[in-house]
Amino acid sequence: MPNLRLSKGTLMLNRGEIRLADLNPGRGTEPGKTRPVLIVQCQDLLDAEHPSTLILPLTTNLIADAAPLRLRIKAGGGLKHDSDLLIDQLRTIDNRRLAGETILQCPAETMEKVDQYLAELLDLHPVLQTVNPITP
Repeated sequence: MPNLRLSKGTLMLNRGEIRLADLNPGRGTEPGKTRPVLIVQCQDLLDAEHPSTLILPLTTNLIADAAPLRLRIKAGGGLKHDSDLLIDQLRTIDNRRLAGETILQCPAETMEKVDQYLAELLDLHPVLQTVNPITP
């Protein structure tokens, strides 16, 4: 059963959840349509019911060995197909774009890898390297 927390009648989100989101309209290289997304925003902002959320879209168009641009998420829970997280498509969406319940809660190991890849793509790794070296 998904972890549903309600506050003031509003569905609360959790970092590491995969949910459906309406990303239309897509422009250029942006993924569009309703698709699964991983919530990567810090839990403090989610708990404060911030009106927008940082997400990473998923795709079933799989590409092998594409780290740190992609990270494979195995099918499970409500995620019907193996999917790639599009790490380079980090974006903020209005919470009204999110739909339904949690499809899958990513384990801590997956979120650590997401954090490492984001740090590399955002050139934060020199600061973080002493604490958490990046490994493919």
